[in-house]
Amino acid sequence: MSGHNKWSKIKHKKAVTDAAKGKVYSKFNKLIQVAVKDAGGNLDSPSVVSAIERAKAENVPKDNIDRAIKKATGSDAKALQEVMYEGFGPGGVGIIIKAITDNRNRIVTEVKTIFTKNGGSFAASGAVSWGFAKDDNLDWIPTDGTEVEISDSDSEKLEKLVDLFEENDDVTDVYVNAA
Repeated sequence: MSGHNKWSKIKHKKAVTDAAKGKVYSKFNKLIQVAVKDAGGNLDSPSVVSAIERAKAENVPKDNIDRAIKKATGSDAKALQEVMYEGFGPGGVGIIIKAITDNRNRIVTEVKTIFTKNGGSFAASGAVSWGFAKDDNLDWIPTDGTEVEISDSDSEKLEKLVDLFEENDDVTDVYVNAA
């Protein structure tokens, strides 16, 4: 019989899904705030419209979007910055990490730690980005001839590394040039 345990099972499943939703909402909250600040509060700016559309595509509630806009235009707005880091993963794969943070020192330390503990190496600015180009959505895609073939074991290590980056609250996007 699972009658006495049914509610606790539901409660634990809901807690897991709510935590995952909260992470997504938080990332889009930061993304919208940075876009609104960069646009000087102009909500018709293409970057703001794009950020809001991406949030809506991930089912972020309208209240959360409105709250993010108010935070970015208010006087008590946090100094969020968009930062980009580069590095090399298993098998020499180039990795670009985009993050939005209020503390550059903390995120750079976290990114370096994730790289070093998982067989990667942190690189200087421009060491990896030369092999990528931005598409229409401003996403980084590998340019022709820069994709790297990797073994199955390196592929598993790379997946673990990307998952660790994506679990970080400040990281918004991770791009790789693995084929």
